[in-house]
Amino acid sequence: MGKLQVFEITLNNNKTVYSPGESISGILKISTAQPIQCKEIKVNCQGFCGVTSKSNDTDWTEEEQYFSSSVSIADKGTLKDGEHSFPFKFLLPAAAPTSFEGPYGQIIYRVRAFIDTPRFAKDYKIEKPFSMTNTVNLNEIPGIQEPSSSSVTKNFSYMLVKNGTVELKAKTDMRGYIAGEIIKVFAEIENKSEKSTGHVVASLMQKITYNTKKPTYDLRSVAEVEGPGVKGGQKTEWKEQIIVPPLQLSSLTDGNLIQICYYIQVYLKYPEVSLTLPIYIGSVAVDPTLPPPSRAVPPMPAPRNNPTPAPALSPSPVAAPAESAPHSLPPRTTPKPAPKPRPRSSYTSPSAPLSDLYPELPGVANYNEEMPKSPLHGSQTPVSPNAFSYAPGLSFRQRPSSLGPSAPPLSSSTIPQDANQMSSPASLPPNYRSSAYPHELPPPYEDGCNI
Repeated sequence: MGKLQVFEITLNNNKTVYSPGESISGILKISTAQPIQCKEIKVNCQGFCGVTSKSNDTDWTEEEQYFSSSVSIADKGTLKDGEHSFPFKFLLPAAAPTSFEGPYGQIIYRVRAFIDTPRFAKDYKIEKPFSMTNTVNLNEIPGIQEPSSSSVTKNFSYMLVKNGTVELKAKTDMRGYIAGEIIKVFAEIENKSEKSTGHVVASLMQKITYNTKKPTYDLRSVAEVEGPGVKGGQKTEWKEQIIVPPLQLSSLTDGNLIQICYYIQVYLKYPEVSLTLPIYIGSVAVDPTLPPPSRAVPPMPAPRNNPTPAPALSPSPVAAPAESAPHSLPPRTTPKPAPKPRPRSSYTSPSAPLSDLYPELPGVANYNEEMPKSPLHGSQTPVSPNAFSYAPGLSFRQRPSSLGPSAPPLSSSTIPQDANQMSSPASLPPNYRSSAYPHELPPPYEDGCNI
């Protein structure tokens, strides 16, 4: 190794198997023949999972990291020649899956050490793997003490001619086991045909799913037992036992890159009929004396206190249940009728100029929707009141004897140019106080609309 003679990681008590929540500690030993310039010496503890779609390939397609902790044991400086020992310690998380190694993925735990050197110098790295064993308590799984059962019926045909049916029923004594326990399998076969069936087989199957973009499944038989077939027109009960070998624990959570599950497959070789019985493999055996865990029950929705809707034109064929309404609500009163809306005028403002609509009115030829403002009111020639009607359809009665000559048309030449000429009769609004008309107030707006 050149300058570096010893570079190794030693775990305390040479322990290689740990459980979640434990602490892992050890010593990093370094022996150098010459001084080494280093920027940092650090130790890292890591746990991750990697999967791939190719067998025995370490170029992972998908990766999932469970934890990664680092500690710096030496800062920038010179590592003198000789032997050096650096202790370290890490706390393992409580939620970490069991170590696993398969053809399409691995769950790896390791301790790594790094010596970072300055630029253009060689870096040093070493790692030491360890195993993690998680705990699966079967007593925490709902329905674990109940048997796993299933049934299937298959048409029995010979030489493309239907010859009857075969009914297969099977079950296990419970749904959870640990290594070394015995799985009791019960099967009932009823042959409703004239031909004999093939042998009956019960297999303990392991299914591993590697979750990539296109999941990869690894299915294999762990243990298997076989029994005789059933003759035509007979019914047979078959009992067998399977010893559970040391196996990887079942996965109880979804979403991991590697999922492991087990089931018992019972099938007939002829005709081809089979069924599956799901089971769990754990580390804590089922205790029949313990009460079964309660199943999660979704909460019931609270009754709504919405008011009763108004009756529709056509009654609904389904009536609401009487118990959905609370008993503490006060009696409802009949709502008062809404007040009738007042009549609105259907008048729309004209889109044509006023001179085209009312040519007989004086002073509207050059009206551009603006009135000259003046603080003074003087005497002027009377103007027709119809030009100042405030409601459509409203008009004043005219008296021919009192009407004077029409006012000259308003033009740009008659508009005053300064404030001294604001007393011109053509530029001021009418003064109703000097008019000969009666001084009664005009009718209300609503009455004017109804005329």
